[in-house]
Amino acid sequence: MALKRSIATLTLISLTLFSGLFASDDAFAETHKIVLVAGKPSHPARMHEFNAGVQLMAKCLQDQPDVDVHFVLNGWPKDESVFEDTDAVVFFMDGGGRHEIVQENGKRLKTIQSWTEKGVGLGFMHYGVEVVADQAGEEMKRWVGGHYDHMFSCNPIWEPVFNQFPKHPITQGVEPFKIKDEWYFNMRFLAGIEGNQPVDLDGMKFVPILVASPSDDVRDGPYVYPQGPYEHIEASSGRAEAMMWAVERADGGRGFGFTGGHFHDNWGNENFRKVVLNGVLWIAKAEIPANGVEHPVSEDDLNANLDPKGR
Repeated sequence: MALKRSIATLTLISLTLFSGLFASDDAFAETHKIVLVAGKPSHPARMHEFNAGVQLMAKCLQDQPDVDVHFVLNGWPKDESVFEDTDAVVFFMDGGGRHEIVQENGKRLKTIQSWTEKGVGLGFMHYGVEVVADQAGEEMKRWVGGHYDHMFSCNPIWEPVFNQFPKHPITQGVEPFKIKDEWYFNMRFLAGIEGNQPVDLDGMKFVPILVASPSDDVRDGPYVYPQGPYEHIEASSGRAEAMMWAVERADGGRGFGFTGGHFHDNWGNENFRKVVLNGVLWIAKAEIPANGVEHPVSEDDLNANLDPKGR
């Protein structure tokens, strides 16, 4: 009887080991942690809705397999443990001299630099792509390939047509679209490149994702602030401009910049939404569905979690 029990036990162990060899990939899939950081409230209602925006993004990503999405509201977190073991961090917030990343006398910049040295992906959205060059310009070029530079870049409200896309995971499932937004352009890119063509530079692979050519009327202004126009913007008549771009860094990490996002209701546009959500997954090195991230957004979704702004 003891011999029979031993044989049965060995058979069970063998079957368990054998079945393990053929277990689905899902059983061993790596979880990709993403942290979305929203800035403090600013601008009138339904503009710069950072808190509502990151919560909407998190909802759209929650059903993606092997992804663990966290969000932080109202600026840099008091408890930085949320960043532990993260694969990607996205900043959707006001920028310039008040940018959350440049506060604490450079401490936060050093923290982010330490992440990139571990291969953490970074994304910066809308006003979040703007930094004061002397404060964090070199860091932004190193991390995501470029940044908005006050009075070098410009910020008109216009309606570009995006109808050609590079073959890239971020563009999977994205169809041609046009949408009115405060689309910044003429970024301060690494090595002075124009940013409208793919290029490999100093170990960084740079790919423009959303590219369109502003009309002369757009270049002639007015811009949101300052109203312009700037002679160097007008002098580049006919040139295509990148309004979203992606990079693969020499440290193994990834990054993107996205200059739209002024109007909250633009999240209701499927392709606007999809290209951003794909970008978030890509910098986290998570799998992007063949047709891109597909998650419907209702009017109730767009009205959820808006900041009280004197409505």
